[in-house]
Amino acid sequence: MRLGIDLGGTKIEIIALDDNGETLLRERVDTPKGDYLATLQTIVDLVGLAEKQTGETGSVGVGTPGAISPATGLMKNSNSICLNGMPFQKDLQSMLGKEVRIANDANCLALSEAVDGAAQGAEIVFGVIIGTGVGAGVVVNQQVLTGINGIAGEWGHNPLPWPTQQELKGHDCYCGKQGCIETFLSGTGLEQYYQESSKKRLTAKAIVEKAEQGDDLCEQLVSDYEERLAKALAHVINILDPSVIVLGGGMSNVSRLYDNVPRKWGAYVFSDVVMTQLVAAKYGDSSGVRGAAWLWG
Repeated sequence: MRLGIDLGGTKIEIIALDDNGETLLRERVDTPKGDYLATLQTIVDLVGLAEKQTGETGSVGVGTPGAISPATGLMKNSNSICLNGMPFQKDLQSMLGKEVRIANDANCLALSEAVDGAAQGAEIVFGVIIGTGVGAGVVVNQQVLTGINGIAGEWGHNPLPWPTQQELKGHDCYCGKQGCIETFLSGTGLEQYYQESSKKRLTAKAIVEKAEQGDDLCEQLVSDYEERLAKALAHVINILDPSVIVLGGGMSNVSRLYDNVPRKWGAYVFSDVVMTQLVAAKYGDSSGVRGAAWLWG
């Protein structure tokens, strides 16, 4: 049995999968706010619950909002800041009494979709989460690519490629830089561009809906979003040449992206043909927790 944990800022979810990827159990609880020790204990309790209810012991994989530093073994880059600088993996292994495998949540999405999801059988998979933030992960032959610095796939904190004059400066990013891909392609970024243009506030979902209803400003903003996504993904195709790019997160529910973005990215890809597929995550919000379980291949 494989146990996967999705450690999020608002909820912690566990799934138990059998060898065929069938779900044996799934539970979700609130994440203790800003409490490192309580977060660890919640995970331990969920593992105990799963093993008790299934009557089996399981391997444990955890998808986190940050990454483990290969230099220090401490958590870094997590938007759940109580985890940063903490020996999360070491502490959790000590409390559980077993080895724990950990990966970034975007890596888990990519792995889930590569193993038995929308990219099943693909050699190189680039998995993208475009929601409140932007993250990505790389899977090669069903193995997560982490890199020597533990940051493989940190696509969201690179500059937008081929920027227009208006895009050159870009918005400030929480990482301390300006013009990161995340500031253009997150749902939050789309909302900020709408607010600057209209002096009003709308959610990203409402902006897309108004575009579909013929609102000129919203249509222009969504069209700009598609062009930026096409440029940002073309950059990835030029480097990784993935067979499949999988989208997850809230913005992945915008159905027009899957037709319009591939039509646009050919202008930026250094090839006479682009066979890369752009698809939605088969398991949606469940991809992260499933991918955590699949860390034990």
